[in-house]
Amino acid sequence: MSNISKILVVSSVYILVITCLILNITAQDSSREALEIQIGCNNEHHTTLSSKLHCSLPSLDEVLVFADQRLAVVYPVIQKFKSIITSDPLGITKTWVGSDICKYKGFFCDNPPDNTSAIAVASIDFNGFQLSAPSLDGFLDQLPDIALFHANSNFFSGTLSEKIAKLRYLYELDISNNQFSGPFPAAVLAMSGLTFLDIRFNFFTGLVPAQIFTQNLDALFINNNNFMIQLPDNIGNTHFLYLTLANNKFIGPLPRSIFRAFSSLAEVLLLNDQLTGCIPYEIGLLKEAVVIDASNNQLTGHLPFSLACLKNLEQLNFANNLLFGMVPEVLCGLGNLVNLSLSDNYFMHVGPFCRVLIEKGVLDVRNNCIPDLPFQRPVMECANFLAHPRFCPRMWSYNYIPCSHFPHSSSIPEMAPSP
Repeated sequence: MSNISKILVVSSVYILVITCLILNITAQDSSREALEIQIGCNNEHHTTLSSKLHCSLPSLDEVLVFADQRLAVVYPVIQKFKSIITSDPLGITKTWVGSDICKYKGFFCDNPPDNTSAIAVASIDFNGFQLSAPSLDGFLDQLPDIALFHANSNFFSGTLSEKIAKLRYLYELDISNNQFSGPFPAAVLAMSGLTFLDIRFNFFTGLVPAQIFTQNLDALFINNNNFMIQLPDNIGNTHFLYLTLANNKFIGPLPRSIFRAFSSLAEVLLLNDQLTGCIPYEIGLLKEAVVIDASNNQLTGHLPFSLACLKNLEQLNFANNLLFGMVPEVLCGLGNLVNLSLSDNYFMHVGPFCRVLIEKGVLDVRNNCIPDLPFQRPVMECANFLAHPRFCPRMWSYNYIPCSHFPHSSSIPEMAPSP
């Protein structure tokens, strides 16, 4: 061994001893609560003994100091996720550097419920970041203290890992407007603390488990996917404040229990599905409804007079269905209506109150079968439709108005079933 090599070896050993002494003194400082970890070098081109010794030692620049051990635990999780991001047009991940994770863009820290003196990543807000990644697996499910995860309007894909069911604090999950696919993320059924679920505008397919309608959710948004299911009878056991099912492939009739499920909803959105059958009179019990949209389905029969009870209603859309008969005058008498769309049906009569709404531009009855109004269906088309009668069970219930200010009946009749 040459003199130069010996000098290098001795120098390296000396550096090792000095560094260990420094680290030992640091570790014994009782006032130092921060956690230090080493980011080791990994250079395959180091061939000398001195280089290998140096590579095994943490330099001052390579030591990261974290405010809490919980942040140190998620640091490699974040860096691994950063490494699989394929597109970052807004330069978001440029801020994901160093030990101060709480200042990373999109990351927010707080004290976890199990230790109010600790600091952890409590919420993530990636909304509108336009990030692209093939999966969230190994990221979301590895954030043990996460309570809110909002990531709408990105380009994340893949499926959701079943491991998210172990996230005990997660109560808001929003992955809407991405490119997720596969079946409904059934892991959410095991998340008793989840109150907000938004998976709309993705490519999920298949059946929606009936259990989701009995979960302790305040908000469920699953519209604009490719789900197919008949609305279950147990939908009446829900207490959603917000629910959207539109633009899927929901089939079958509206359940009679719908008023229990939707009674507290301000918006009831069932448009662009494949719903059939008659509209149950119980729809008139949606006392909080401001918007009801069930357009572009195959609903048939008469409009229930019970719609007159929806005093908060501003927008009602039953366009492009198979409804017929008369447009109820009591519906047209609602004081807050600004948009009543009944176009592309087979209605045959409108009364004076409804005609006032037509003149005001509130009521749209184009492409129906009303003889004295313009822009109606051809006579033969209407005749062909009426030549095949469509009957709804318990037709007597469609004249029933359950709210007290209409004294037509003093008691609620037996619930009218949908065919």
